[in-house]
Amino acid sequence: MKSIKILLVCSFLIGSQFLTAQCSMCRAVLESGADAKMAEQLNDGIVYLMMMPYLLVGTIGFIVYRKFYKK
Repeated sequence: MKSIKILLVCSFLIGSQFLTAQCSMCRAVLESGADAKMAEQLNDGIVYLMMMPYLLVGTIGFIVYRKFYKK
């Protein structure tokens, strides 16, 4: 169990470096003189990517809830 915790912590630390790199790339695209439509599409993509984990966790939570509290 301890090795799983260590593995998770290491993966979160390594994964966070990739996330900050993506933010820099997005900022560079918007600051490079892109038009307003490109910025709007990028913001829509960010919202779409942000929404997916919440939907997945909510769906799994609902399935688990129904399984344990089934009449």
